[in-house]
Amino acid sequence: MKKRHILITVFAALCVHWTADAQRIKGSDTLLPLTQELAEEYLAEHPDEEIIVTGGGSGVGIAALPENTTDIAMASRRIKFSEKMKFAGLGLEASEVIVAYDALAVVVNPSNPVDSLTREQLEAIFRGKITNWKEVGGEDRKIVVYSRETSSGTYEFFKESVLDNKNYMSGVLSMPATGAIIQSVRQTKGAIGYIGLAYLNRFVKPLAVSYDGGAHYAYPSVETASDGSYPIVRPLYYYYDPEKEAAVSPFISYALSEKGQSSVLEQGFIPVTPPAADGEPSPEASEQGKSVDD
Repeated sequence: MKKRHILITVFAALCVHWTADAQRIKGSDTLLPLTQELAEEYLAEHPDEEIIVTGGGSGVGIAALPENTTDIAMASRRIKFSEKMKFAGLGLEASEVIVAYDALAVVVNPSNPVDSLTREQLEAIFRGKITNWKEVGGEDRKIVVYSRETSSGTYEFFKESVLDNKNYMSGVLSMPATGAIIQSVRQTKGAIGYIGLAYLNRFVKPLAVSYDGGAHYAYPSVETASDGSYPIVRPLYYYYDPEKEAAVSPFISYALSEKGQSSVLEQGFIPVTPPAADGEPSPEASEQGKSVDD
């Protein structure tokens, strides 16, 4: 792979120099490793092109579109009404593409004996109503709650899906990136947090989750997310100005192709369509992944 063609940064504030015709992709930290891999594969086939992938959060990416500081915005949540109104006020539009799906894993320290929680218990924990692990069958230990920062699409989706759009507790500890949550949960015995499935590793323990009051539990995995048994699953988006469609379409088409969707699966995400019998995403993936936000 010709990695010299691609510059990867996590924060938009990092200073990078690029050629005027380089394609810029900015936003969701959840999508960052997947887009990095897709960009490397794409550039291996198009060595004369250049792509710059920058993280910083979904809100950062979407805000960069009207500022013309990105060509594609990565987002782990759908564009907000307020953002659409800002675009409209500037006479702009945002086309939307679902490039993959992601399961959100609730994680605790590996020493924690608790293995499963209901959605209601998770809501109570993240809203500060349950504050000790003994209240959910664990040890007599204070619960330390970690979350992503408010600009993160992961923060928004967890609030919507798990907290039923209620506010997080006032004392929640906001982390700037997924890696910081993993590190904090690893080091804190009473910790709980949430991360994208692709980031799961041996340093944190995922919990089984129930959305039907404890009747059925499922652990996060590509398989359980694909068959619908794991409930905390979200689409991951690329947004772009339709006037730039000719420029961004080749890369997006690659991401939605059989090769691209195979990488989606290999990176721990869920393809936009189920894999075909040979293990590769079906040819229809590139068509079914696209939608336009009016």
